[in-house]
Amino acid sequence: MKKYSLRFTLLSTLDLGAGNYLLRLTLPLHEGIFPEMAPGQFVQVAVPGGYVLLRRPISICSVFAEQRELWLLVGRVGQGTSVLTNLRDGSELSLLLPLGNTFSTEGIKNPLLIGGGVGIAPMLFLARSFAERGIRPTILLGGRTKEHVVLRDYFETLGNTHYTTDSGELGVHGRVTDHPILHEGTFDQIYTCGPKVMMLAVAKMAEARGISCEVSLENTMACGIGACLCCVEDLEGKGNTCVCTEGPVFDSRLIKKN
Repeated sequence: MKKYSLRFTLLSTLDLGAGNYLLRLTLPLHEGIFPEMAPGQFVQVAVPGGYVLLRRPISICSVFAEQRELWLLVGRVGQGTSVLTNLRDGSELSLLLPLGNTFSTEGIKNPLLIGGGVGIAPMLFLARSFAERGIRPTILLGGRTKEHVVLRDYFETLGNTHYTTDSGELGVHGRVTDHPILHEGTFDQIYTCGPKVMMLAVAKMAEARGISCEVSLENTMACGIGACLCCVEDLEGKGNTCVCTEGPVFDSRLIKKN
């Protein structure tokens, strides 16, 4: 896919709780064509104001091409994301997009999507992609508390949605790997994004059951085009690999488990 550097306009910022914010952006008509995007890809956002030099990588949460609208789920964790989540409606944001590769979905009929934290963002885009093809995916979302599991209403309209929380407030008490669906369900593909320790645990279980699994890594990315090398991951059989250009989506068997 062609990459674009475009200026989007912030429509609104929705405070979802637990430090998570949904940014709704639109591309003005004078910016030209609305880029084609696919689940798994991400954007690099320039932080306005000049206080933060490096762009911030953010997974694409949803795309509504006809409305020229893009959704980004942002967790407020530092100065850059604090600036982004405090912008006024109507602010302009410079985005480099779409970046990275995509999830493999061809021929998949019974997928399981597993997300944790802001890692649920690409899972929402992926769930919408399956739903548009007439496939209702199974979805498993985990978080520390009920408040940390965001966008539940959207997921529930798209798939058969299950939950786990460390606090036991919502769904099964424990981690996503404690949910029975992961042990008993019959799936032809598992997709996961979230904290690395969670993804590794999911990958081990998937591989033990002989189910193909793809993980979306969230390594630090300063440039998004393979120039800075700060996102390099040491993969099985491939060695040091740029996540931003070769990923962020990888077959789980390539990810070292130790």
